[in-house]
Amino acid sequence: MRRFLLLAVLSFALSAFGQAQRPSGLQPVPEPPPPPPGMELDPALEPQVTIVKRGADQVEEYRINGKLYMMKVTPPHGNTYYLIDRTGGGMMTRVDVIDPQLSVPMWVIKTF
Repeated sequence: MRRFLLLAVLSFALSAFGQAQRPSGLQPVPEPPPPPPGMELDPALEPQVTIVKRGADQVEEYRINGKLYMMKVTPPHGNTYYLIDRTGGGMMTRVDVIDPQLSVPMWVIKTF
């Protein structure tokens, strides 16, 4: 019963606090302007994704203008990996993560 009473008092206090913090006289946000001429999206630049089953693996093929540039391979057991054509010559290289140059920052918290 105490928990219920405490919860009711806290919820009432939070709702009253939320009402007190709202500024008055707000106006709706105007619509964004249209993009400048020449900046419209070209549907030909959007990647075309084809999902294919090869054996037990699911392969997603990514193409732009009909040219294959990346494949995402998802095996039934194990980690997903990518085959990426970095030079445009048709040679795919395997990448286990999408951005191998990504370096996660690490800090020493305490040394012993």
